[in-house]
Amino acid sequence: MKVLHFYRTYYPDTFGGVEQVIRQMAVGTTRLGVENEVLTLTRDADRPLIEFEGHKVHRAHLNFEIASTGFSWSALSRFVELAKQADVIHYHFPWPFMDIAHFLGRIKKPSVVTYHSDIVRQKYLLKLYSPLKHQFLRDVNRIVATSPNYLATSPTLELYKDKTEVITYGLDNSIYPVPSAELLAKWRAIVGENFFLFVGMLRYYKGLHILLEAAAGTDIPIVIVGDGPEEIELKRQAESLQLKNVHFLGALPEPDKVALLTLCYALAFPSHLRSEAFGISLLEGAMYGKPMISSEIGTGTTYINVAGQTGMVVPPSDPAAFRQAMEYLLAHPQEAAQMGINARQRYLDLFTADKMASNYARLYQQVIDEHKRK
Repeated sequence: MKVLHFYRTYYPDTFGGVEQVIRQMAVGTTRLGVENEVLTLTRDADRPLIEFEGHKVHRAHLNFEIASTGFSWSALSRFVELAKQADVIHYHFPWPFMDIAHFLGRIKKPSVVTYHSDIVRQKYLLKLYSPLKHQFLRDVNRIVATSPNYLATSPTLELYKDKTEVITYGLDNSIYPVPSAELLAKWRAIVGENFFLFVGMLRYYKGLHILLEAAAGTDIPIVIVGDGPEEIELKRQAESLQLKNVHFLGALPEPDKVALLTLCYALAFPSHLRSEAFGISLLEGAMYGKPMISSEIGTGTTYINVAGQTGMVVPPSDPAAFRQAMEYLLAHPQEAAQMGINARQRYLDLFTADKMASNYARLYQQVIDEHKRK
């Protein structure tokens, strides 16, 4: 069985949450006998094809972007060519150019869409895009929601319940590096151990301005790993609040990130908008057995982090509530430790890459069989 994944960004250009999930899907289903290829866009003209962890990555030149939507003329012909060789087309939504490519390419192969997120921010453009979006979602064979929470709260998915099922994201702990004693000692000397950790791209929906307000007037140590479009503004805010207890570390190599996940007291995940559909770095915190603080936004974050069981869940955009949650965990170390144990167990029960891969391999075979019966 050959599966073609289609998404706007992928390794090595970017490696955010969706890219990590596609990687885990590809690696996991490859172990089950699926041959995976990824088609993506890139500004790098030198390497149109690379091999990555057992699957091929085809990279078409990015011509331009409109509202974070990449367009590529060469990707259209490449997509048609690769689709002819595939048994299943696996789309990763949202990406309007992908919908266009689907129809221009007259794709009739079995198709699966992983619905990673509603479109939240571009409300005016969404009105223009909606007819194409719904035509695309009607045309594909199966849609996958990434959590029961998101399926229950997405107005778009509500319209396609009859062809939607839930397959949660999963991570493979074994592919993460083991930090050396020297690396742990290095970071322990810099940031200590009783800190709250955020890992992720510094984007508008991550709610880091809320976390900074929550840290104001306290001595709670906060460590922020990642870079992104909000970085300059967040550093200005930290300076205006005179925060001496917040460390901006920028983007770090994977071993350093894992060292900080190992050392931290808890995960701080203040995302406040539905653009945060799941929260891969939150799941990484659970995988490393850390208590978590997140906001109730009706998405997969609260499927990972169950209030009072694996951590604390607070109202979105509420710095005072977030501050109180951090203070509570620090004041109750035994309860916090038990929450971390529960978080690790919930990861093992629901969120391993093996579970995700077996569910997708089953779904691929189902859509192939259904297609043959038509």
